[in-house]
Amino acid sequence: MEDQTQRKPRILCLHGFRTSGEILKQLVLRWPEPVIQNLDLVFLDGQFPSQGRSDVEGIFDPPYYEWFQANEDFSEYRNFEECLAYIEDFMLKNGPFDGVLGFSQGAILAAALPGMQSQGVALGKVEKIKFLIVISGAKFGGNKFGMPKLASNAFSKPIDCLSLHFIGEKDFMKEESVALLEAFQNPVVIHHPKGHTVPKLDDKSLEIMVNFTDRIQRMI
Repeated sequence: MEDQTQRKPRILCLHGFRTSGEILKQLVLRWPEPVIQNLDLVFLDGQFPSQGRSDVEGIFDPPYYEWFQANEDFSEYRNFEECLAYIEDFMLKNGPFDGVLGFSQGAILAAALPGMQSQGVALGKVEKIKFLIVISGAKFGGNKFGMPKLASNAFSKPIDCLSLHFIGEKDFMKEESVALLEAFQNPVVIHHPKGHTVPKLDDKSLEIMVNFTDRIQRMI
């Protein structure tokens, strides 16, 4: 019989706006081997093909995808319910998943999932999300982003879900990423000097990351 204690944490990875699972995979796999080898990372493409120009054109190859759409000031959203149903369906067929990693649009989405799941409005058919890794994240209902209807109570009480947050010193989302921390109980934080990206890990970041992966390994 397989030794269950050695199972790696299975993590669903959600990419940024108008990028792809493959692009996020290339960025995340730059992390050091001690981190990567202990995680079972699954990269999903958004359901919707990019509906406009991607900021990564000329840097990363297409195709590009998005998880949902919003109007210009992010006060109204389209296809948010469809996005959640799509993610749940993938998790059912390819799970069970222990946690979710997200970058940018994927991180905004990931941050809201545990609250929506505990409220019973999303991911009701899959196991409880045990942890999050949020890179350049933000909060629905914060200064910059309005609230999709289904997420309206996602942050009504502190999120009791182990979380690791990457915050970039030069990231245009820095303020939003910092504000998101208040929504979580005991968030773990990695500060990095870069902008809106998945950063490489320096020695200090690596230490925090390895401690975090040790914690999630013990949880599952």
